[in-house]
Amino acid sequence: MDRVIEKKKWNAKKIMLTAGIIAAAGIITYIIVNRNTGLAQTVDPERITISEITEGNFRESIPVTGIIMPQTTIYLDVTEGGRVEERYVEDGAMMKKGQPILKLGNTDLELSLASQETQVYNVLTQMNISKNNATQNTIAKLNQMADVDNALKEAERMYKLNKKLYEEKVIGLQDFQQTENNYNYQLRRKKLTDDILQRDGESVQLMQSQDRESLTKMQNTLALMRKKVGDLIVRAPIDGQLTSLDAEVGQLKNKGERLGQLDVVNSYKIRADIDEHYISRIYTDLKGEVNISGKKYILRVKKVYSQVTNGKFQVDLEFTDAVPENLRRGQTFQISLALSDETKAILLPKGGFYSSTGGNWIFKLSKDGKKAFKADIQLNRQNPQYYEVMGGLQPGDKVITSGYDNYKGVDELNL
Repeated sequence: MDRVIEKKKWNAKKIMLTAGIIAAAGIITYIIVNRNTGLAQTVDPERITISEITEGNFRESIPVTGIIMPQTTIYLDVTEGGRVEERYVEDGAMMKKGQPILKLGNTDLELSLASQETQVYNVLTQMNISKNNATQNTIAKLNQMADVDNALKEAERMYKLNKKLYEEKVIGLQDFQQTENNYNYQLRRKKLTDDILQRDGESVQLMQSQDRESLTKMQNTLALMRKKVGDLIVRAPIDGQLTSLDAEVGQLKNKGERLGQLDVVNSYKIRADIDEHYISRIYTDLKGEVNISGKKYILRVKKVYSQVTNGKFQVDLEFTDAVPENLRRGQTFQISLALSDETKAILLPKGGFYSSTGGNWIFKLSKDGKKAFKADIQLNRQNPQYYEVMGGLQPGDKVITSGYDNYKGVDELNL
């Protein structure tokens, strides 16, 4: 007869045994995985850069790219529009002040000049006619004044004579009063003639003054018109090199349009673009240096442009002492711009490690130089060669400063 066999259940001993086996398998797997992922990795010392921590003079600076520009640039703009009739020089020519560059033609402007010259001529003619008329009028009044003076003298003579005769009873009262009345009349006539002559003189002076003022204004306008016509011949305002000349014979140029520029080639400056992060730390008289043809030149910040474009602002730097020879507009150079004075500091040479660690840690070599371990560090300022170390490293320590792209997840390097 068949009997039912009961299924055996898991007991505590079997459960603990199974759990131990699983844990052992996990530990073995963990060791294998870690060994394969590289927590400890062997590297060839010849493939890495090992640098030594030192103590020395440190000055915070930033590298910026600068472009050579003339110290002075004069822009040539069209003052009066016209068509290019003649071009005397080519782009890049060395110019002397006053030397003609090109000629523009403007018929309307030349007709306006001719019209203004005619107006001035007409005014001069009218002034001469008015002056002649005034002179003739004055002569007539002077002749009249002479007649009045003569009549007054005669009346005065007769008055004095008849007065004496009347007092001596030689003539009657009627004759005396007649000469007295004539004398008083001539006095009034003399006074009136003097007033008329004086007012006439003042009127002539006022008229002549107004005519001269009007003529002066018209002559000034004529001089301005002549200058405008003269400006149709574009001349070099200073000695320098003509650059960016944009004008061809027959081309129409409008008023205010840019023709080109004139560079003063005996002095240069460098214009540099700087990240806006440093805008509060850049000011005039900051020092910098640039290496040109193997020689260092000292620079000084001359001007700071506060406008920020595409995350950058510009500064102009000038050479403080010697100026390099054979500089050309548009050349670019790497400049080291100092942001602080020189101080003593612990120095860490720059390297590719920073892009992977952000300056928070670095591989530091053991004393025997056979291993390298992760070490937390604190960095502060920097310049193109060094970081300033604030903690985690001491002078004499050796570290790996090359890139860490191949050491992700690695805590130890075997050299």
